[in-house]
Amino acid sequence: MALRSQLLRTVYAGKQATRQLHGLKGKERAGVTRLREVLDDRLQEIKKAKTWKHERILSSPQDTKVRVQGAEGEFLNFCANNYLGLSNHPEVVEAAREGLRKYGAGLSSVRFICGTQTLHKELEHRLAQFHGREDAILYGSCFDANAGLFESMLTPEDAVFSDALNHASIIDGIRLCKAQKYRYPHRDLNELEHLLAHSEARIKLIVTDGVFSMDGNVAPLPGLRNLADKYRALLAVDDSHATGFFGATGRGTEEYCNIMGAADIICSTLGKAVSGAAGGYTTGPKELITLLRNVSRPYLFSNAPPPPVVAAALKSLDLVEGSSELRERLQQNTRSFREGLKAAGLTVAGDDHPICPVMVGDAPLAVELASGMLQRGIYVVAFSYPVVPKGGARVRVQLSAAHTPDDVARAVQAFADVGKTIGLVKG
Repeated sequence: MALRSQLLRTVYAGKQATRQLHGLKGKERAGVTRLREVLDDRLQEIKKAKTWKHERILSSPQDTKVRVQGAEGEFLNFCANNYLGLSNHPEVVEAAREGLRKYGAGLSSVRFICGTQTLHKELEHRLAQFHGREDAILYGSCFDANAGLFESMLTPEDAVFSDALNHASIIDGIRLCKAQKYRYPHRDLNELEHLLAHSEARIKLIVTDGVFSMDGNVAPLPGLRNLADKYRALLAVDDSHATGFFGATGRGTEEYCNIMGAADIICSTLGKAVSGAAGGYTTGPKELITLLRNVSRPYLFSNAPPPPVVAAALKSLDLVEGSSELRERLQQNTRSFREGLKAAGLTVAGDDHPICPVMVGDAPLAVELASGMLQRGIYVVAFSYPVVPKGGARVRVQLSAAHTPDDVARAVQAFADVGKTIGLVKG
């Protein structure tokens, strides 16, 4: 309660200072007052819907053990995208430091003016090689890569077919383009085929997440590739939750599904398994990448990725390609966690992926489960509608190669104990 009171005092003081900044001789401008009224109504709606986002502030580097501002001790972190444990890996940190020393903090420019260094071209070349594609283009994030793709390549003569559970960045990117837009039910190949068969579009583009972030399940790439070939369509995959760690050599969903080269276009991130810092990219046919360099708005109007971030990604690719040890450790941790929760009587969704959603159903019960885990020093987060479907509330767990077997065992035992305490597990 003391921490909460302090936070409230801080927020209130901040509001008062902001009001003074917007005022003129002590009187607030009418437009700002009206804005506050409108936004306050919207904020109250968010609170009533129980979708308010509470940010916990880390006072330590991202790692398997983190410190949280205002709380004592360390928490075992089971909710980061740090799949290979590279976010605070000493070699990655040192590479970023060397990139900072040699190339500076940033470019103060977009790429086509004076924002391209040898580092950027080296990383693009490495990413194209890694995926076995002709070329690649860097963005500030994968959100930007998706935002810049569809508007650049599709016109009203074309059509895009998107999985119903695709990431928000794909949804927003599609909204920006003028193509004909179709959404097919999640992983439903029959409905997708119906839509493709009745389309007379010039270019038909199927787009899907490789691995769906809330469910940990995998897109049916073999079936999608077959449909793309049958109806002369293209296949684009957002592989953000697969690049670097999914598949025998970390080549992602294609490799996991044993259908390398299935995607015509891959968008992915450098902010998860590969360095965990920031950045995204698109890789595919050379003509497409060249077009993106000329017309993709997030690329043309955003500063180039900072040199330390690029250097960290290059070192991370060295680690990804140099050894399978981290991937094997991650697979073992994932297997141990899934088997442990199943034995404890809990339901874990997903397809053998380190995204392990512990299914609850009832939103308040999911919050109670996550709160109980936090009390036991395990950092996890509950998700409910509208982030996931109604009745599909869950606590999403994400494993890392950096977790030790003892870390995993401790998390499993905590879930079993809290599950019994709140009545999620009977007996």
